Amino acid sequence: MSIDVVAARSRFPALSRLVAGNRAIYADGPGGTQVPESVIDAVSGYLERGGSNLGGPFVTSEETARVVAGARGAVADLFGATSGDEIAFGQNMTSLTLALGRALARTWSEGDEVVVTRLDHDANVSSWMQAASESGAVVRHVDFDRETGTLDPAAFDAVLSPRTRLVAVTHASNAIGTVVDVAEVAARAHDVGALVFVDAVHYAPHGPLDVDAAGSDFLAASAYKFFGPHVGALYGRSELLAGLDAVRIRPAPSDPPGKWETGTQSFESLAGVTAAVEYLEGLGEGATRRERLVSALEATRAYEAELSRRFLDGIAAMGHVRCYGIPKPAGRTPTFAVAVESMSPAAVAARLGSQGIFVWHGHYYALEVMAYLGVLDSGGLVRIGFVHYNTPDEVDRVLEALDDLG
Repeated sequence: MSIDVVAARSRFPALSRLVAGNRAIYADGPGGTQVPESVIDAVSGYLERGGSNLGGPFVTSEETARVVAGARGAVADLFGATSGDEIAFGQNMTSLTLALGRALARTWSEGDEVVVTRLDHDANVSSWMQAASESGAVVRHVDFDRETGTLDPAAFDAVLSPRTRLVAVTHASNAIGTVVDVAEVAARAHDVGALVFVDAVHYAPHGPLDVDAAGSDFLAASAYKFFGPHVGALYGRSELLAGLDAVRIRPAPSDPPGKWETGTQSFESLAGVTAAVEYLEGLGEGATRRERLVSALEATRAYEAELSRRFLDGIAAMGHVRCYGIPKPAGRTPTFAVAVESMSPAAVAARLGSQGIFVWHGHYYALEVMAYLGVLDSGGLVRIGFVHYNTPDEVDRVLEALDDLG
């Protein structure tokens, strides 16, 4: 099947916005996607009906319980988890990762090892550095290829050992778009008895997730990156979520997933999470929600590969623009880090923004990536990212705007 982009775009009110007389181009998807009207309706509908906290013997509290259970089930299907009981929600992926890091740190000893990569967003680096410092564990880094932007799973062999307790790896780089073979990394980590944490924040809107097939012990993502509201979601294998000592207050649940959710959740946002998954599901085909989600995200990946090919071919013809990372659509998301000769990243982003083309500049919290590429101290790079609601015409407009900077 294929994505009906015109029909999909009609679901997103924000895509009709005009800037300086031009239709806005949301090429800032890696920093957060827009939401379809169904998500807006779900959030406002919860508030409009009247919501209550959990545990009350009355209808609004019972409705909230169904909202929470519905969101757990929806995200479990999106992640390929066995049950909604393996899904915990939080303010964002970062807060969940920090909390998990503190819990895991209690199980580590001085001299244990934690492996992170230089391809990761800092939430999947600093969280584990802090956890390691609390326990006396040692952090080891895995480099990526500066020229190609690829991360070779074999590179982990040099740092893995019987003392390795955790391998933290991104599913796809939010900076240069590289997709990582998570299953291969996980297999190598499990061979030495280590657990695997996957940062799927950037990958989630670009392809199907499958925590079982990938061998993920933990996986985290953020709904605002897959067309939903600002909520983080954490998957953990049930026995791990149950066995670890989560940081919580005394009245909080003692069993997962509730023990991982500090305080009252944003129930209206959880209603929006379910609506976001249902939107994605509606793009696919199949007998079950899981089948429809996989179908939709496989079609998304194929469509976005064409957008990537169009962008990369256009950039290759520009002598004044350098694109970092994999130079072909395979093995990457449609997220591109570029530098324009004789212009700062901030100036490029501002020039494009004045034309209604929204892109990011700087390090976008990918500190290790930028430092390893040698651009952190000079303002980072310009990040241009597309998702399935972007069109070939929009890619061409971005290319024209970059060409005009030469």
